Amino acid sequence: MGAVVVGAGVAGLGAGLGLERGGNDVLVLDDQSQPGGVIRTDSIRGFRVERGANTCRIPTGLHRLLADHGLGSVPVQAAPEGRSRWLYVGEKLESVPLSAAGLVRTGLLSGAGKRRLLREPFVGRGDGSKELVSEFIDRRLGPEATKNLVGPFLTGVYAGDVDQLGAAAVFPGLVEAEQRSGSILLGSLTAWLRGRISGRPAGRTGSWSSAGGMSTLVRALADRLAIPPRQETRVRGVFRDGAKWRIEAHGPDGDFSVSSAVLVLAMPAHQGAELVRGVDAELARKLDEIVYSPLATLAFGIDPQDIRASIEGFGFLVSREANLGLLGCLYMSRLFPDRAPSGSELLHCMVGGVGWPEAVDLPDDLLRKRVVGELDRVLGLRAEPELLRVGRWPKAVAQPGVDHVRRVAEIRRRVAAHAGLGLAGGYLAGVSVADALLSGEAEARTISATRSAHSR
Repeated sequence: MGAVVVGAGVAGLGAGLGLERGGNDVLVLDDQSQPGGVIRTDSIRGFRVERGANTCRIPTGLHRLLADHGLGSVPVQAAPEGRSRWLYVGEKLESVPLSAAGLVRTGLLSGAGKRRLLREPFVGRGDGSKELVSEFIDRRLGPEATKNLVGPFLTGVYAGDVDQLGAAAVFPGLVEAEQRSGSILLGSLTAWLRGRISGRPAGRTGSWSSAGGMSTLVRALADRLAIPPRQETRVRGVFRDGAKWRIEAHGPDGDFSVSSAVLVLAMPAHQGAELVRGVDAELARKLDEIVYSPLATLAFGIDPQDIRASIEGFGFLVSREANLGLLGCLYMSRLFPDRAPSGSELLHCMVGGVGWPEAVDLPDDLLRKRVVGELDRVLGLRAEPELLRVGRWPKAVAQPGVDHVRRVAEIRRRVAAHAGLGLAGGYLAGVSVADALLSGEAEARTISATRSAHSR
């Protein structure tokens, strides 16, 4: 076998497709019953409920990848009302500004906070590569922007804390813009104008899924592989065997071994650490240093007549000052009407994160009671919603700190010392679906280029 990829999540599928494009025969091994990793759409009493990501972005790289594989028509854009988003702060829901006009009108910033935003181009250049997100945004945009705009956004993306996340890892484009132009606003505008003038293909704006849920997109990617992923197969160990990698695994038909020149581990950092520990203990140690936040999700079905607040838009996030266990709630049936039966709404709630890590261990009944109570506080409930499913992820989202960029560079140096070895996943260069998938494709390109150079 030319290449083996361990993991059939989006990172593994991206790696597999990229390696095939580089001329390799590829076998993807995965311990789940279907491809997608944590991404999975289930039908529960007429609702389409996601286990993992509910939506994805389609930046330039993903747009190109889908087009290259004839999948450009698979993604479905969220309804236009999904452009409106809300923040629960001060015991009420406030609209999140998504434009300059919205910033002028928003109640999330005081007059002083808005004037502070306008002063950003005149703030002296600093070094965001050494700062926390809170330090970087406080310095560039002011504390109100950190607390009421950036902080809740990162809670929704990372289930994390602006006082723990590193600016260079979370906002690399903004940190680079400051270094290049002395201003994140002017630098970002300059980069946007250069992209428009160059005529380079752009991604798609907004939020996306696919008809029937995220699993449809994942299956479409898996179907493009020449050899279907081998599911329900657990890799027990990887070993160096001369110029080859030997992968020992157990599948539905028992134990087996496969040899390959290329091995890509497309999985969370701690799982990759277990597999490489016998090959490179120092690499395993560095992978073990990647921190993850825990997360629990609860999907509820409810009659909209049983909600006092108006259900509209993408959903809401919760400010840290609200002191809730609830991180946010997505109105999935407002984004994609096929997610709920007629006359019902599907609410996808997120709890836990670094602020309440114990949530992931609470029994279902206690977790449900807590979340329903907090939903009542935010939305006003006339009746208790129907709990469809609880999901628990003890290690859900990587938490890149100030030293994350340096740590990833060290990991990559260790990996480069092992011919044919690659890593892919959301912990390397971004936690979104697109980031994870493109990390796999990028690793495939790197491996193919390195092998081609060595063969000359």
